[in-house]
Amino acid sequence: MTILVTGLIAGALDLLAATLFFIARGNKQPSALFRYIASAVFGKTAFTGGAGMVAMGVLFHFVIAMCWVLCYFVIYPWMHSGIIVDAAAYGLLVWVVMNLVVVPLSKAARRPLLFHSSL
Repeated sequence: MTILVTGLIAGALDLLAATLFFIARGNKQPSALFRYIASAVFGKTAFTGGAGMVAMGVLFHFVIAMCWVLCYFVIYPWMHSGIIVDAAAYGLLVWVVMNLVVVPLSKAARRPLLFHSSL
């Protein structure tokens, strides 16, 4: 139950942060962000789909968040460097795996990898 609740909290906070960042960068339709997430599985079809594709993007977002929370709970017993170092190392691990492994292996359109836009 703890993993489920933690995953829902992490997913909701990340969804909020991603949406606010997306809007702050001048994008007017946050639904495009979730269609992009859905495009990892559905490819270009995700951008022509309706609200169902947006919902699939949100669902995939939460599934990914749950997976990362589960990973954190598995490796937590071996983390002993202090909360700041552990959090930074885990955040870097998540960023590397998502941007250099998961996204390139998906059907999502290729975008240039810009480190400064990840901050």
